[in-house]
Amino acid sequence: MSGVDAAAAEQELLALARTVRDRARPGEEVEVVLAQGRSTSVKVFGGSVESLTVAGGAGAGVRVLAGGRQGFAHCGTLEPEVLAETLAEARDNAAFAEPDEWNGLATPDGVPAVEVDSWSDAVIATATDRKVELALDLERRVTSVDDRVTSARVSSYSDGWSVHALVSTAGVEVVDRGASCGISTQPLARSGDETQIGWGSDAGRDPEALDLDRVVDEAVERATRLLGATKPGSSRRTILLEPRMAATLLGVVSGMLCGDRVVKGRSPFGDRVGEQIASPLLTVTDDPTRTESLAAESHDGEGLACRPNPLVVGGVLDRFLHDSYSARRSGVASTASAIRGTRSLPGVGAQLLVVEPGARSFEELVASIDHGLYVTSFSGLHSGINPTSGDFSVGAEGLLIEGGALSAPVREVTVASTIQRLLLDVVEVGGDFEWLTSGDGACSLVIGDVAVSGT
Repeated sequence: MSGVDAAAAEQELLALARTVRDRARPGEEVEVVLAQGRSTSVKVFGGSVESLTVAGGAGAGVRVLAGGRQGFAHCGTLEPEVLAETLAEARDNAAFAEPDEWNGLATPDGVPAVEVDSWSDAVIATATDRKVELALDLERRVTSVDDRVTSARVSSYSDGWSVHALVSTAGVEVVDRGASCGISTQPLARSGDETQIGWGSDAGRDPEALDLDRVVDEAVERATRLLGATKPGSSRRTILLEPRMAATLLGVVSGMLCGDRVVKGRSPFGDRVGEQIASPLLTVTDDPTRTESLAAESHDGEGLACRPNPLVVGGVLDRFLHDSYSARRSGVASTASAIRGTRSLPGVGAQLLVVEPGARSFEELVASIDHGLYVTSFSGLHSGINPTSGDFSVGAEGLLIEGGALSAPVREVTVASTIQRLLLDVVEVGGDFEWLTSGDGACSLVIGDVAVSGT
């Protein structure tokens, strides 16, 4: 991977994308997305390398619009003759598509782009042998700190770099590059016949800055703290979600605030802009311009400059997220919330959720709860949540909270409510803000009076 000239690669991709775009016929709109990159994945088990993959790749996606009809095609190479064939295929697909008056490309709207530097020479310069060492060292550490941890199901190192270019006949020309790396482990803790799986991870832009000690400590704690877990009795409890779990819940909410769901009548919040939908304590923004985060971006998937989009402000629904299609259909402006790859058309989605923190630490939050449940994981999120009605019934495990202290571990718990009720019943937002490996910035949430079903 040494010797990558990202600046040169950007200019080469941009020039190539322009040659495809400039073949647009009269009356056509054409959008071209090109990407190339390289990735490394190391998985180890039992002190040996289980798999090592170093792979490079490239791809292109071409969209053609004419007379309200839209066609799309993609390919896995940047060869000029194949790109020409891909353009022709997209043109053919458009000819057979149904007209849609809302189809069209994104047009630059004058919002200035925030400069985001996502590149890492350290990722490029690190030798493969060193990446293998990091994965093996992680496994050695995670299996040596607690006798109950007998093995790790997998320990891994991964990284990658990529360069993208997007151009269109609507005046969009964007090129960017990025590189990142990460480690993860899943230790197995045993006590008698019982086994529990933990996990820990870290991500960044420098392999040598990855925090193996923290990852090991968190993974071992998560694996061992649920040993001896039982199924609790049913009751109504205050639930405590640490930042990672709070981000999971709010990610579900953000999906319900996407314009494509709203225009199809599939959001429980579809007609509630300006209304109180959550506790006044809760403020959530989708803000890809937060350069502190690994997920920061300068432009969205259609080439519009990213900008902060307040979703919930003091509990009030401020806006929905839109790409250019859902914005036209809704009669509003795009919020630059298009997400996509070279193999797909743009869609709407949150890019980087940020929660405004409160004041108290996680320990102080626990101490404030008399009868609660600290949720360490949810299961069945996809099947247990109805994104149209907001009904929420999912599996969970964690630790009971009694008298302001963490107590017995529990499993096979069902947490039941609605998304609407959960948001309104937030009684505190923690001050324990952190940037997660997903890129989101979140803090703990305390939600009162939730039905917790067990035996």
